[in-house]
Amino acid sequence: MSHPSTTPPGRPSRDSSLSAARRRRELAGLADGTEVDVLVVGLGATGAGVALDAASRGLTVAAIDAHDLAFGTSRWSSKLIHGGLRYLASGQVDVAHESAVERGILMERTAPHLVGAQPFVLPLTPLVTRSQAALTRAGLSAGDLLRASARTSRSTLPAPRSLSSVETRHMAPALRSAGLRGGLLSWDGRLSDDARLVTAVARTAAAHGARILTRTRALSLDGGGARVRDELTGEETRIRARAVVNAAGVWAGGLIDGIRLCPSRGTHLVLRSEDLGSLTAGLHIPVPGEANRFVLVLPQGDGRVYVGLTDEPVDGDIPDVPEVPETDIGFLLDVLGSALDVSLGRDDVIGAFAGLRPLLDTSGLSGSGSSRTADISRKHAVLTSQEGVVTVVGGKLTTYRRMAQDALDAAVRARGLVAGPCRTAGLPLVGAAAPSGLAALDAPRRLVRRYGTEAPAVHALGLQDPDLARPVVPGHPVTVAELVWAVRHEGALDEGDLLDRRTRIGVVPRDREVALGAAREVLRQEEGRLAPHAP
Repeated sequence: MSHPSTTPPGRPSRDSSLSAARRRRELAGLADGTEVDVLVVGLGATGAGVALDAASRGLTVAAIDAHDLAFGTSRWSSKLIHGGLRYLASGQVDVAHESAVERGILMERTAPHLVGAQPFVLPLTPLVTRSQAALTRAGLSAGDLLRASARTSRSTLPAPRSLSSVETRHMAPALRSAGLRGGLLSWDGRLSDDARLVTAVARTAAAHGARILTRTRALSLDGGGARVRDELTGEETRIRARAVVNAAGVWAGGLIDGIRLCPSRGTHLVLRSEDLGSLTAGLHIPVPGEANRFVLVLPQGDGRVYVGLTDEPVDGDIPDVPEVPETDIGFLLDVLGSALDVSLGRDDVIGAFAGLRPLLDTSGLSGSGSSRTADISRKHAVLTSQEGVVTVVGGKLTTYRRMAQDALDAAVRARGLVAGPCRTAGLPLVGAAAPSGLAALDAPRRLVRRYGTEAPAVHALGLQDPDLARPVVPGHPVTVAELVWAVRHEGALDEGDLLDRRTRIGVVPRDREVALGAAREVLRQEEGRLAPHAP
């Protein structure tokens, strides 16, 4: 039976900053045979969430990933925190309500700096029949009832309403005016950046004493821990643990026998904002011939627009970074072309990315005859192996916290750990504050939306050294100071960490190429700055 750590549950025990030095120190500390209460494998949203849940309950924790924070699916989402309307439409009432509850928790309690309200316009084009429009209006009203049942404030998420044709075109001038009958305005949760959410969760876990260890690959798992390899040095060791949670997403089945997944590919395009006019809202573009399927158009506020997404089954080996097939690009451009006045071709696509959803394979279950991944439930599943390893799969970004809670509850029961109740529904993440507090911060609004209460400290780096205030890429808002902050406090270890996850410069290959020199220089200078003090 486990014994909780001496840190009172719910109270941070140390600094939240992640760094190369801290990683080396904490990994070395585990190599001497120290046993932790919980070992978490995978540092996407769910794995980081398990680490935070366990540490905030007073358990000792090590959380590892073969790559980086948010390296897999968690950085390839639409950046939306959904209220569950899609699941309500398909009869998954429990999943819909869970989504609405978790959306409210993120927006009003744990991460109001990272999650805000996003308006969406669904244009009533000639492709949308009047009966479909009526059904959609009813669905939006049902979604508003979900908001109310989840006790999310009306001030957080305004009510849906109908728009005139003039109002619709004002919010989205690129829409084709011919045949437009107006639009439907709705609101949902929107992340400033999904990878930043994972970073905030991991750092909050670190503040409660969790050891957050990137570049640490699990070679094998069992009920008593894992054999791991430090991917930076090649050294192998064993991490001993009383309980093990496998949160490796689409790679979970490679660590534990008997886990059958049906990965689904979701592809997004990256376009220039100027090519779509001044969008003041996101768009739901109906997919021709589909009754309840839409392509999302999501302005990012940095000169880019994301367009997505697909839902296609993936067979064979799971790559570290999924490739985007031309068929996905063509599909998304065709749907855009069905509703927009502007002509967009392949040359207008400046970037593209795809993520793999770790959906549980239900093909062997009765009544699950559909071969479409779009028809597979997004409800998560928690499975316990004969050796006692707990695996969590399925689900979605919005419900990561609940997935983590259910996984940890299963591990506590299976392994007889002594732990307090889950506290994460009311535990603010690093940088969180009430809207009034965030509004009072003396820092650019863009930084506040990404760093919350830490924004003034990030901004101060540029004020102290003007060279750090310059943009990493001309015309893009990210500054060198943000790269420095990522190395010093957010655990960034290489150029990929800086450009592809702590910032999203890398989703446009040409911008990434321009930014590589600045990223390497920051890493070189920070290594030199800390070298005399390295342990």
